[in-house]
Amino acid sequence: MSMAQRIQDAWNEQASWLIVLRPLAWLYRFGFCLNQSLYEVGVKKVYHAPIPVMVIGNITVGGSGKTPLLIELVKYLQQQGVRVGVISRGYGGQGPFPAKVEQLSEPSIVGDEPCLIVQSTDVPMAVGPNRQASIELLLQTVGDLDLIISDDGLQHWALGRQIEWIVLDQNRGLGNEKLLPEGYLREPKSRLKSSTVIEHTKVAQPKNNMYLDVGQPYLLNNHLELSWFDANQYFNAVVGIGFPQRFYQTLSKLGVSQYQAHEFPDHYDYEIADLIFDSQDAIITTEKDAVKFKSLLQQHPEFNTPIWVVPVEAVLSSDCYDLLKQQLQQVGIQFS
Repeated sequence: MSMAQRIQDAWNEQASWLIVLRPLAWLYRFGFCLNQSLYEVGVKKVYHAPIPVMVIGNITVGGSGKTPLLIELVKYLQQQGVRVGVISRGYGGQGPFPAKVEQLSEPSIVGDEPCLIVQSTDVPMAVGPNRQASIELLLQTVGDLDLIISDDGLQHWALGRQIEWIVLDQNRGLGNEKLLPEGYLREPKSRLKSSTVIEHTKVAQPKNNMYLDVGQPYLLNNHLELSWFDANQYFNAVVGIGFPQRFYQTLSKLGVSQYQAHEFPDHYDYEIADLIFDSQDAIITTEKDAVKFKSLLQQHPEFNTPIWVVPVEAVLSSDCYDLLKQQLQQVGIQFS
């Protein structure tokens, strides 16, 4: 197990030994605050796009449900006639950057989450560490857009923004409420007071809330022609997300209780050997991981182990949509 994975596990367990990392957390806080202040006083330049920018991010390391939320918002805005584009860092992608994300883009080039977002919404999207370059690429190649949504980038102070939504996973919480690397906070919890907080809960609740609804699993290697999903069979559960426990909770909702867990780091670059296990049981996985598996299956048509994919969809409270409409109106964006 890598040191990064050990620390990730320690964060999730709130291990007491993390206190030895407190001096590094102090150093992180100093560097973070210094960098932020340099942007605030104008020593470092902030890029302001010619159209409004909305950032959807979190203050924690690891998954919070941000990507399903973004996908739902994009679909909703498209239905309302808002011309929206999306940018992202493109974690896991090798570039070159900036890069447009297309339906057939490879996760190894642009990242797994961008591929999932575009395959789910067909939204114009560009990725790269330089958010300004990504926005300019979109504006040059797509034409008129009303809004840019930045997938993550909450701490990317070089990008000016008009709207910020922070996804807070109540299931995971803030851990020990310590900054990196003693805890998994990217920013102090006081940051939640200055932005819109969307609480990710297990079930529907009022106000600014979302939860994940589990869809019917589908077969990734559909040439096997299996017509139905049996939740009572044994599985190899393959998961490479920031908070794998959420996937296990999803499996429980499906009635899947018999599986061997195989955890990989977030944004892991899979090889076909990673999907070969001692048992011949079917594989069950997330949509984010399936984006990478699809490419592997094309490269290895001889691979015949069934891979079932569990889709999830963010369900937002009505207050979220009301708030979004109000915030967009404040920056001059009207629904059609």
